[in-house]
Amino acid sequence: MTATILTAAPSAATKTAPAKTNAATRDPLADMRAWWDSSVAWVNSHWLEIGIAVALGLAIYFLLSMIRGFALKRAQSAPGEFTLTDIVGRVIHKTKSLVLAIVSVRMVAGYAQPPALILNVIHFAFTVAVVLQAAIWAREIVLGLIQRRAAESHNETLNNAMGIIRLLISVALFAVAAIVILDNMGVNVTGLVAGLGIGGIAIGLAAQGIFSDLFASLSIIFDRPFRVGETIKYDNSIATVERIGLKSTHLRSVNGELLVISNTNLLSKEITNYAHLHRRRVQFAIGVVYQTTPEMLRALPTLLEAQVEAELHEFVRSSFIGFGASSLDFELVADIHSDDYNEVIAARTAIGIRVFEELSKAGYDFAYPTQTTFTAAPDGTMILPYAESVTMKTPKPATS
Repeated sequence: MTATILTAAPSAATKTAPAKTNAATRDPLADMRAWWDSSVAWVNSHWLEIGIAVALGLAIYFLLSMIRGFALKRAQSAPGEFTLTDIVGRVIHKTKSLVLAIVSVRMVAGYAQPPALILNVIHFAFTVAVVLQAAIWAREIVLGLIQRRAAESHNETLNNAMGIIRLLISVALFAVAAIVILDNMGVNVTGLVAGLGIGGIAIGLAAQGIFSDLFASLSIIFDRPFRVGETIKYDNSIATVERIGLKSTHLRSVNGELLVISNTNLLSKEITNYAHLHRRRVQFAIGVVYQTTPEMLRALPTLLEAQVEAELHEFVRSSFIGFGASSLDFELVADIHSDDYNEVIAARTAIGIRVFEELSKAGYDFAYPTQTTFTAAPDGTMILPYAESVTMKTPKPATS
C-alpha cells in the first residue's frame, strides 16, 4: 500500500509576514557605516574623475574670483558716488566667496558621478546660496537706486528714512527667498504664502494711514512735483515748501501761517508749481468812454503795444472785447520773462502806469461806472435834463 502523508496548510497565524523596516528601530550607526562604505567605494572607483573635478572646480573658483576682483576695481575707480557704476561696484562687493565656491562645486559635480546623497546635498547648498545671494544683490540694487535719487535731489527726508526703507526691503526680499528655498526642498508653501498674505493685509489695514502717507512721501521724493524752497498753489493756498516729511509736508503761506498737510491729502488735489515758470502772463482790462471816436478806437491797440515794448517786455495781443455797461472794453496781454514773482509784479505795475500816462496824453478818457437819467417832455419825448439851459427869472412885484 502506498502511504499517504497529509500535510496541513499553514494557518494565517503561522504565515511569515514580509519584513518591514521601522524607522524607529533603524540603527543610525549602521546607516552611517553603510553611507561611509558606499562613499569609500565611490572614491576607490572614481578617484581619477574626482581629482579632475577638484582641479576644474578650483580653476573655476579662481577664475570667478579674478572676474569679481577686476570688476570691483573698475567700479571703484569710477568717479562719483551713487552713480550707476558705483551701484554695480557695491553689488559685486556683496558677492560672497562661499557662493563662488558652491557654484564651482555645482558646475563640476556631475563629472565625478557622486552618490545620490552627496549630489542632493550639493544641489541643496547651491539652491540656498544662489537664492540668498540673489536677494542680497536685489537689496543692494534697490537701495543704491534710492540713495542715488536722494543724492540727486539733496533730499534730507529720504536720507533720514533710509533705515526704515532698508528694513522693509530686506524683510520683503528675504521672505521671498525663504519661500523659494522651502519650495525647492519640497515643502508645501501654499499655506505659508496664504498666511503671509492674510497677515500682510491685516497689517496694511491697521496701518493704512501711515503706509499711505509713507508711499505718498516716496512718490513726492521720486516724482518731484515740487522741492523744498519752491512756491506752489495747493487748493486755495499759495505757500512755500519748507519741509517734506514721511508723514506730512510743511508749507509756509504768503500770510506767514504754517500749513501742515498729510502727504496723501497733498497729492489728492491739483498742485500748481510756480518755480518752473520761465515767463508769466499779465492781463489788463481797459475801458474807455462811449464818446471816444472810432479813429481813436482803431489806434488804441497799436498805442497799447508800444507801451509794452517801451518797458522791454513781450507784447502778446490787444483787442476790442465788448460793449460794457458804461465803457468800450479792450484787453492788453503781455508776457514778462522772469522767474522772480517780485520782478513780475514790478513789471506789471510799470506797464500799467505807462499805459495810463500815455492814454491820458493822447486824449483818451477812462470809463467809470455811470448812470444817465432821462426826463420825459410833456409830449412824451425823452430828453436830457441838461439839454438846454433854463434861466430862472424873479417876477417883478405888481404895481398898483
